[in-house]
Amino acid sequence: MQHLEQERQYVIGRQILKSGTSIGANVEEAIGGQSRQDFFAKITIAYKEARETKYWLRLLKEGNLLQANIADSLLNDCDELLRILTAIPKTTKCS
Repeated sequence: MQHLEQERQYVIGRQILKSGTSIGANVEEAIGGQSRQDFFAKITIAYKEARETKYWLRLLKEGNLLQANIADSLLNDCDELLRILTAIPKTTKCS
């Protein structure tokens, strides 16, 4: 059973690493976007990756694989990123 728990932590940890680092990578790509459409497409991908990261963090918390206070802090950070990524398209001028 301990092996399964360690394997599960490893799999979820890898997923968080992939989706979490993808957020920043897509924001960087958006900044260097070739057009407004490209910018918005990359910001949208960053938003989706942040949603995925939040999902994996919730799994860690609900599975008691991460201390609740650490999970809550990371989830709060993720929520802040989501608010920022939601606001960017709304506050960016379209012309």
